[in-house]
Amino acid sequence: MFKRILIANRGEIACRVIKTARRMGIQTVAVYSEADRDALHVEMADEAVLIGPPAAAESYLVIEKIVEACRKTGAEAVHPGYGFLSEREAFPRALEAAGIVFIGPNPGAIAAMGDKIESKKAAAKAKVSTVPGYLGVIEGDKHAVRIADEIGYPVMIKASAGGGGKGMRIAHSKAEVAEGFNLAKAEAKASFGDDRVFVEKFIVDPRHIEIQVLGDKHGNVIYLGERECSIQRRNQKVIEEAPSPLLDEATRRKMGEQAVALAKAVNYDSAGTVEFVAGQDKSFYFLEMNTRLQVEHPVTELVTGVDLVEQMLRVAAGEKLAIAQKDVTLTGWAVESRLYAEDPFRNFLPSIGRLVKYRPPAEVSKDGITVRNDTGVQEGGEISIHYDPMIAKLVTHAPSRAAAIEAQATALDSFYVDGIRHNIPFLSALMHHPRWREGNLSTGFIAEEFPKGFAVRVPEGEVARRIAAVGAAIDHVLGERKRQISGQMGGRVVQRERRRAVWLDRQEIQLEVAREGEAIAIRFIDADGKAGKAHLLQSPWKPGDPVWQGTIDGHFVAVQARPVPNGIRLAHQGVEVPVYVWTEAEAASARLMPVTTASDTGKKLLCPMPGLIVSIAVTEGQEVKAGETLAVVEAMKMQNVLRAEQDGTVKKIHASAGATLAVDALILEFA
Repeated sequence: MFKRILIANRGEIACRVIKTARRMGIQTVAVYSEADRDALHVEMADEAVLIGPPAAAESYLVIEKIVEACRKTGAEAVHPGYGFLSEREAFPRALEAAGIVFIGPNPGAIAAMGDKIESKKAAAKAKVSTVPGYLGVIEGDKHAVRIADEIGYPVMIKASAGGGGKGMRIAHSKAEVAEGFNLAKAEAKASFGDDRVFVEKFIVDPRHIEIQVLGDKHGNVIYLGERECSIQRRNQKVIEEAPSPLLDEATRRKMGEQAVALAKAVNYDSAGTVEFVAGQDKSFYFLEMNTRLQVEHPVTELVTGVDLVEQMLRVAAGEKLAIAQKDVTLTGWAVESRLYAEDPFRNFLPSIGRLVKYRPPAEVSKDGITVRNDTGVQEGGEISIHYDPMIAKLVTHAPSRAAAIEAQATALDSFYVDGIRHNIPFLSALMHHPRWREGNLSTGFIAEEFPKGFAVRVPEGEVARRIAAVGAAIDHVLGERKRQISGQMGGRVVQRERRRAVWLDRQEIQLEVAREGEAIAIRFIDADGKAGKAHLLQSPWKPGDPVWQGTIDGHFVAVQARPVPNGIRLAHQGVEVPVYVWTEAEAASARLMPVTTASDTGKKLLCPMPGLIVSIAVTEGQEVKAGETLAVVEAMKMQNVLRAEQDGTVKKIHASAGATLAVDALILEFA
């Protein structure tokens, strides 16, 4: 086995590899750009090497710098993680020339399967069913339009060297093909250094199901079940699970055997993933093969008990697989949520900045429930504009799908992040979505269920009552602490009135609150003004704790708590609302206060995220129609098209191509 390995990556996957290497007694070397000088993976590794400026094209994507770092530190092998150089055939060849082992598949397998166009050709040659498409070189956007016309709409435009949703567009018309083709090429070039794209038929109402394969250098290949990855937004996976709620054992075996046959055809010898697009009738078509470790590999690890990073290390060292196909069993269910630095209330635009607070739920395995958090950040760290916006991958495992979802929902409610915007409210709402819980999934799930994006949710029903109860309990604890301050009113004990008006923003809920032993009793007031039965809240919460964790009538509940002027902001099950707890006299005054409204910005185009202005598509005095492109902004390797929301005339342009703007910076004004 290797004594020292280098991880040619950053963030959570670098930390993930370090954990397994450390457990196996293998020393690790991290590489980092100037932007990652204080990153967690640098801190965790035994040694770290600076490899260049923040831009990936000048650091993490430069093969020569990785090879030189190996020479400098004596690393015998390199784990590429995912993204960056992980599927670049030239990388293992350069390492081999330098006498360094690549912890991944052989270059021939990468060439045959890592490239999406070549992999489809190989699959077709092996008589594997593939989605109709054009795999040749596309000369330009006009050629792409002709191809799309022949295939039939909608079509998928996809980067050949891509992954992670980068360089990918769905087009429903000629105009969308022309625009999507150029955007996909630009994203592919920026992300992978390869601007080739291809066009294929987009299967309507599909599911995205992938098979994990594992091979060694002795001809053995097995599959470790499937992962359902249908919950996607902008072609980026958001939630994954294993196994899939769609598949039966017979379909799972067919997909697995087909994936293994494909892997064997190219002498595959590491961990890899064969992706399929599946119909609701359990039909499936080969989509592509990712010749690397997948982001969502933890769900497979939890249901199989196999550490995939360890297996990659052992295979790279020349060991035979110690697992046969008959040894692979799927136990329980696992669900993974990807936490991103993005604002779900502003169409998921990237958010950058410092993690003022970062308090993930505890990683535990208790009573059949496992909570795992794979992350590459820590409190005080910075989310940079230069890289993928992932904060963490939160994974839960339980005996059943329903139990795994419940555990995930509770863990998300317990996950506290401040300093940047993040998608936890959206993930939490998804966990409680009826269609998700039923397993009625497709890759169009998010677009169909949230057609207007994710808006601030108004607390209703049981969720509203729960938030009001926790708000009242927190206010009561704060009041108890204040009354313990010495020297007040000559030491007299003041009896506190029980009646409270709890405002969830402007929604009022009346209740009574009182201490009953170790618990706080909440009694809601009905329409007749009478107090109902007592609901007992028990929690060790104390002022300053970011999460209220405890029980309501014996059921565990987690609610995030952030102080705001005169109140506290609570977040629970995807609902986030300011909560004010008033006495009767205070409520009477509060009801008279006018409601303030935000100023109108309808005649201005503001930069929706911190980013680089790639292009301005209009000129001053130009008339534009609703839907026309105004500008393109790039952030975190994604190009975002800003369109006119209504017809108008451009009055003044305040930004130019190449400018770096802050969030809400003015780009242009309309007359």
